[in-house]
Formats: sequence, C-alpha cells, structure tokens
Amino acid sequence: MTVGNSEELAVTTAAHDTATAPPRPTSQPKGQPAGQRRARRRLGPGRPIRYGWAVGPLLLLALWSAGSAAGLIDARNLSAPWTVVTTAGELIAEGRLQSHLATSAQRALLGLLFGVAAGLVLALIAGLSRIGEGVIDGPVQIKRAIPSLALIPLLILWFGIGESMKVITIALGVFVPVYIHTHNGLRTIDHRYVELAETVRLSRAGFLRHVVLPGALPGFLLGMRFAVTAAWLALVVVEQVNATSGIGYMMELARTYGQTDVIMVGLVVYGLLGLVSDGLVRLVERRALSWRRTLAG
Repeated sequence: MTVGNSEELAVTTAAHDTATAPPRPTSQPKGQPAGQRRARRRLGPGRPIRYGWAVGPLLLLALWSAGSAAGLIDARNLSAPWTVVTTAGELIAEGRLQSHLATSAQRALLGLLFGVAAGLVLALIAGLSRIGEGVIDGPVQIKRAIPSLALIPLLILWFGIGESMKVITIALGVFVPVYIHTHNGLRTIDHRYVELAETVRLSRAGFLRHVVLPGALPGFLLGMRFAVTAAWLALVVVEQVNATSGIGYMMELARTYGQTDVIMVGLVVYGLLGLVSDGLVRLVERRALSWRRTLAG
C-alpha cells in the first residue's frame, strides 16, 4: 500500500468516527449533576386544595378537643366538644334548636335581601352619575363610620322593639359593604371599554348589560362575602333585644341560667352558618367569574 493510499484511508476512518460518535454532553452548571433538569420555580400559592376550607376549622376543633381532654380548659368556662354535641342532640330532639334556627334564618335573609337591594341600587346611582355620587357617597361614608348596633336605641324609638327594628338593623349592616365594593368595582372599569361601547354605539341598556354589570360583578360578590357575615353579626345582637325566639334569644336565656353548653351550641351554629353562607358566595363567585385567571385558581 502506498503512502498516499494510507493517508486517504486514515482521513476516511477519522471522518467516519466523527460522524458516528455520540454528541458530547453540554456543560452543566456547577453543583448540578449531569442530566438533571432544573426544576421550574413556582411563585404562586399552588393548586387549590380540595376541601381546603375545612382544614382550619378541623384544626381548631382538634385543639379544642385536646385541651378539653387534657383538662387545660375548664368545662365551666368552655364546654367540651362532646358535651356540646350531646346538648345539641337534646335540643334537636326537643325541637327547640330547629324552631330558633328557622326564626333566625328568616330575620337574616330578610335583612340581607333589603340591605343588598339598597346597596346595589345606591352603588349603581353613585357609580354611573357624578351628581348621584355627590349626593349618596358622603352619607354612606358617614354611616360606614357609625356601627349599626349603635343605632339600635334610635331604631327602637322609631320602629319599636318588634321584628321591623331587627330586620332594619341587619339591613343597615349589610348595605354598606355591598355599596362600597360595588361602587369601587364600577369606578375601576377600564375606560377603554366605555370608549369601545361609544364607538359601536351601544344603547344605554346594552352598556349596562355588556360593560357595567360584568365590570361590577367582582366587586359586588366581594361585598356579598362581607354582607353575609355582617348579617349574622347583627343578628346576634338584635335577637337579645326583647326577643322571644331565635338563636340569640336561646343564648341569652342560657346565660341567665349559666348553661355554658347551650351558649356554645349557639356559637357553633352561628359559626357554621357564617362558614356555609360564605362558602356559597365563593362558589357563585367561582362559577360567575370562571373567565378570570387569578391566584385563587
């Protein structure tokens, strides 16, 4: 074999080895094993946890049970959970708890209905009219600074001590958060949507339907979450003012006779009512605002 043929064979062999050789691994950052892909960092709260709303209440119940079982909580000051359950069962068997709960729910729903209607109407007037805002917003802010419960003496003078006073007190506590958040939702609507509505010559009704209502809905639903809580808070107090029925009346009567377990039953019922009503509003919020992509998931 000649020298020229040997050189050609060497070049051909080297080219073949280069073409068939596996690619060299790229350089890895210092401290990271080869072949390990860097995990993507997540900055949000993560995916929603199924039944995550129950974690906090169950943890609170566990601490309450553990403290009662260990003797750290005096039963005369705070009844044990199992005592509360037993007392609730007795009240249900006697029919007292259902009767008081039905009366309380009726008062709360009536006050919530009137309060939400008043807050929504006033928010629409103030949010869509500068004159309306000048007339309405100031008095509402004054009412916001005055607790509804502080108005009970005046309401008793004006409406007596019957059901009207109780429902009006609840409505006064409800309409302020509905007004505040709905009004804020209206005023934070992007002005470009208003200009677009003017460009396509939407009617007043079309403007309210396609721009105002969707824009105000997130604020309104947030106000509803505060409103349902305010309704139950006001209900606790008004049912202790010359009432003859209701959960608050049952608790006040139990306080007179030193029945801590009955008082705890009333508190647990109020807490569950608040938790369930807030959960219902949040469910409506997720369904109605499913088009939004937020950290809530």
